[in-house]
Amino acid sequence: MRRILFFILIATILSCRGEQGTHSREPRSVKCVVASSLTHISRDFAALSTADDASNLAFKIGGRVIDVPVAKGMYVRRGALLAELDDRDVRLQVDAAKAAYDELQSRLHRANRLLEHDAVSLQEVESIESSVAQARSAYENSLDLLSDTRITAPFDGVIERTYVDAFQRVASGETVVRIVNPVSTTVGFTAPESLVAELSKSTTHYTVVFDAYPDMHFTAVIKSFARTSSDAYGFPVSLRLVDVDTARYKISPGMTCIATVTMPESDRLTVVLPLTSIYAPATGGNYVWVVGDDDRVHSTEVKLGSPIGRDSIVVLYGVRAGDRVVSAGVYQLNEGDRVRVLN
Repeated sequence: MRRILFFILIATILSCRGEQGTHSREPRSVKCVVASSLTHISRDFAALSTADDASNLAFKIGGRVIDVPVAKGMYVRRGALLAELDDRDVRLQVDAAKAAYDELQSRLHRANRLLEHDAVSLQEVESIESSVAQARSAYENSLDLLSDTRITAPFDGVIERTYVDAFQRVASGETVVRIVNPVSTTVGFTAPESLVAELSKSTTHYTVVFDAYPDMHFTAVIKSFARTSSDAYGFPVSLRLVDVDTARYKISPGMTCIATVTMPESDRLTVVLPLTSIYAPATGGNYVWVVGDDDRVHSTEVKLGSPIGRDSIVVLYGVRAGDRVVSAGVYQLNEGDRVRVLN
């Protein structure tokens, strides 16, 4: 009786194992991508919109400030008064220069009448004419000084900062106020050294996505870039947005965005895969699961290149264009597993 029970127990265990084995051989559902040749490379850079027009304004002459009728954040029109100096001393110079000019003009008028009657020499008249020209120049210079006692807005803009207060004395050339254009079509970012040679090529293209408008891709062109770097952070690059509806999209200086630089890739041996298709086992290395013609997966070691965009990466070797590669659930598979491709 015990022998019979023993054989029944053995048969039950073998039956259960057989069922488990049968269940493990069922194909696992996976998603795949077809490896494609890399025709271009796109790289993203954190960027910031910058002012199209910005100016630090200062007086050409020194003096005492009597009025700063603007404040930070104020919008002003072109020609609006931004700051003014006490002009009493300058007006005295203007009056003195004008008086000297008027006197010499009168002398010249009398000398010309006397010259008609040969009462004075031509040389004396020419000397007076020279003095009149010098006086006129001094008078015009004094008028320029008078206009220099006022700072006006060179364009429509927003006051970004004021540096002085009323009744404060300032020196010639000392910054008084900074004005910026509130509408921006310029984007700046810092590029690495490896990218500088590609920036000016006609095959390089640029797009910009602002955090405020995540669904809108703005086309841009290169505006300028530095060919030298003064620090270890990279090379400053400026882009200009093209065909932007500034009435609809309110882009102002200081807005954060992502600048994407797209360049052609000549190496047809490299392919691009989703980042989700790469797995790294504890033993080290980077691998992908390639689905064979028999719908079984095989682990293949790959060498990775640079990331592309936010979700793809360059594969330098290990995978060929046209290979089917598992793109989801890569850590749930084992060598030789049969799979069923969902997509």
